[in-house]
Amino acid sequence: MEANKISVVIVAYNRVEQLRRSLTALTPPECGIQVVVVDNGSRDGTAGLADEFPSVRFSRLPRNFGLTRALNIGIRAADGDYVLLLHDDVLIDATAVVALAEFLENRSDVASVCPLLNGPQVRALATPSRPDPPLEPATGGDEIAAECVSGAAIMVRAAFLRNMGHIDERYGNYGSALEICQKVASANRKLVVLKNVTATHGQDPSPMQASTLKRDRASGIAAFLGKHHGLGAGMAYRLKTASFGASKIDGSG
Repeated sequence: MEANKISVVIVAYNRVEQLRRSLTALTPPECGIQVVVVDNGSRDGTAGLADEFPSVRFSRLPRNFGLTRALNIGIRAADGDYVLLLHDDVLIDATAVVALAEFLENRSDVASVCPLLNGPQVRALATPSRPDPPLEPATGGDEIAAECVSGAAIMVRAAFLRNMGHIDERYGNYGSALEICQKVASANRKLVVLKNVTATHGQDPSPMQASTLKRDRASGIAAFLGKHHGLGAGMAYRLKTASFGASKIDGSG
């Protein structure tokens, strides 16, 4: 596997120390992996990391436009055939990233692959009867088949992302991983977690307010249900979660 065929896209928001650790693991001089960071309006000094990591391509947004829109900006900037979408608080080394890409290169039946995380990672896709299944630890053999996964660390072929038109920007901060997993299922391809390729997902609280995260989650689920299970399903979930302040998603987060 040629490392220059691999891109890592990280959306960063007010987690400068976690991002620094992540970039340190991903950018040894010999690795050759392209790393793209989309700074989603951080105010904690994240922008200064561009000087510390000159090999990383930084794109700084003036404010938080939502995870999904920022991901799409990063995906468009990625040159690799294999794209790892990574949260800014996930620590994975370059060797593990290459292992994920090599797995995809040799498995045409698999559309997406993930490293094994240190916490809950897999779930069922959302349905009207079960709109928000909980994440659970990935367990099983060396290749753990999953219906849906956390978006913390998920690698997809660049061609697959292009064919799906990138990620629907009606999702704000929540729903991009659901959409990718749904597209994988619709294509009758596999989504796999590799037991022997690991990454560490940070356990610190999100820098975003809990009320905002709750509202965005409700809006993202409603948008997903409306898109894939009919307008009525999405509207019913919006009404059910009206106490969360759920409103129309415009991609702004």
